[in-house]
Amino acid sequence: MKCFIAIVCLLIPTSAAMAELFTSSQSTLERQKWIQDQLPNLVQMYQWLHTHPEVSFQEQATAQYVANQWQKSGFQVTTTVGGHGIVGILRNGPGPTVMLRCDLDALPVMEQTQLPYASEVKIELPGGATTGVMHACGHDIHMTNLVGTAQYMAEHRDLWSGTLMVIGQPAEERGAGAKAMLTDGLFKRFLKPDFAVALHVSGDKPTGNVGVLPGYALANVDSVDIRMKGRGGHGSAPHTTIDPIVQAAQLVMSLQTIVSREIKPIEPAVVTVGSIHGGTKHNIIGNECDLQLTVRSYSESVRQKVLNAIQRKAKAVAISFDAPAPEITISEGTPSLRNDDDLTARLKTVFETTLGTDKVSVDEPSMGGEDFSRYGREGVPILMYRLGSVNQSRLDRFKALGVPPPSLHSSQYYPDVEPTLTTGILTMTGAALELLKKEQQ
Repeated sequence: MKCFIAIVCLLIPTSAAMAELFTSSQSTLERQKWIQDQLPNLVQMYQWLHTHPEVSFQEQATAQYVANQWQKSGFQVTTTVGGHGIVGILRNGPGPTVMLRCDLDALPVMEQTQLPYASEVKIELPGGATTGVMHACGHDIHMTNLVGTAQYMAEHRDLWSGTLMVIGQPAEERGAGAKAMLTDGLFKRFLKPDFAVALHVSGDKPTGNVGVLPGYALANVDSVDIRMKGRGGHGSAPHTTIDPIVQAAQLVMSLQTIVSREIKPIEPAVVTVGSIHGGTKHNIIGNECDLQLTVRSYSESVRQKVLNAIQRKAKAVAISFDAPAPEITISEGTPSLRNDDDLTARLKTVFETTLGTDKVSVDEPSMGGEDFSRYGREGVPILMYRLGSVNQSRLDRFKALGVPPPSLHSSQYYPDVEPTLTTGILTMTGAALELLKKEQQ
């Protein structure tokens, strides 16, 4: 009998555990109700941001709009940090500093969603061409989400202790905004956070769901420009020339062996020639041929090995043709994003408690890039998680049609706003409350 009683006791949760589960459930329900009450205003805010997109380095009106919302919630706001970046600080007693980040910029994409509030903004590109501007990457959701999260935290200061730091980052699409804000003293003029959290919408994950991934989640992104040089002449007399287009063709094929034959198979890497331009007419061999490459990797060692191999192979091709040495320019993009293992595990538990374990997935790493990674490179534990933004019914429809849903950066991508914001604010407020919880709790 004693043995039976002992076993039963082990199976019954402690009163403290039961109290914690009850408190967490109660907190989720209260936040859900608060979000539902705020949704009309938040959707209106989202639609304003969606119809007033601004491209990288031009986010002045966007930044001011978001700054005004944070000021209304009681944050101390500083603008023009690293360009059009904004920083909001809300101090609420002793405790850690938690940074939450959204991005401000849109893309030069002509919107084709047919939404009643579709963007009609147009800009002139360098060279004179005109294009539309669209929030095709969900930054309008990111901003609205952080405004809602900031408002909730400001109205519920009795639930947490510490300092909440919210930032609106410019030029994410150009991979330059985080670096610009850090260079302008983000962690020196203001505060260096103990944790940093961001979310990013997903075009193929259903609303109500989120995804996390410890460790490497996004890649190093480097751009390489190569100009192969030759000696031009008549197309009928190739023996009198050094053909840069043939050099470029040989280089394109040679580059394919870097990942397949020089990089360890378990180390991810990508070398893509995205653009090749040379020549002017059928019967003319030109003097130059230009290639543009995007290079992706995770570790710094693989990154350097791939970049070194590209340069070596380009020079080798030129030598084999007795051609002048090529011009090679490497533009550092964004460093790889590595989510902190402990922070990811801690917040994964929060998300599972908030949404249910079936709504939280462990995602696959991606070769995309995100300059949120730079905050992690400064020694701050970071987590960027993915937020489902398309209703399951729409995803089912795409599947029935045999086509993938529009990806981010597509002119036809749009989120289902209300459920996306509901899940985003629920999870981000949950994360903030967990990281800023009072010691006695």
